[in-house]
Amino acid sequence: MMKISFIGAGNVASSLGNLFTTAGHAVQYGTQNPNDNHLSVPEAIAFGEVVCFAIPYSVMSGVLTANKEALKGKIVVDITNAINSADWSPLFLGEDSGGEQTARLLPESKVVKAFNTIFADVMKSNKQYFNGQKLTAFIASDDAAAAAVVQQLANDAGFDGVLAGGIKNARHLEAIAHLNISLASGGNGTDAGFTYFHRKN
Repeated sequence: MMKISFIGAGNVASSLGNLFTTAGHAVQYGTQNPNDNHLSVPEAIAFGEVVCFAIPYSVMSGVLTANKEALKGKIVVDITNAINSADWSPLFLGEDSGGEQTARLLPESKVVKAFNTIFADVMKSNKQYFNGQKLTAFIASDDAAAAAVVQQLANDAGFDGVLAGGIKNARHLEAIAHLNISLASGGNGTDAGFTYFHRKN
């Protein structure tokens, strides 16, 4: 069992958190204005061995900077995507990515990009299989041990965790997310996702 905290308590955080809870992990949620069921952001960070950020990209820099000291040594999972919240259109970051920005802001944390390519709608145990195949959870990090922990958590949650190289590859994961959103907005909806087929001889 691991202690996992989410900063944010929206659809992605609650759906993924439910999968982790079902798998036997301890989950807490931290919000800026906590209610009876949530912790404050500092309390949630203190609780979690793994701290998942599922908040708007636009506020990530401020929240990470404010909590930089508390996040030292922790596995930090960046689930965000750089989008315009009004219409889900992408914010193009050029030769950069949100994941790399998070890693630069938190040089003493173990930053992992993961779960950003999966819609909340399919973060449910009855929707994780498509034609007998699990949805893929792509994972990018420069910290191999942290990436392995998150891969195991992805597998525990019912996904197929796939290691996708260093944090620089977060830009590819974020591009996959933009494509996913574009397809959804174009009429395919959010009951959809990507599966990576790897033929093993």
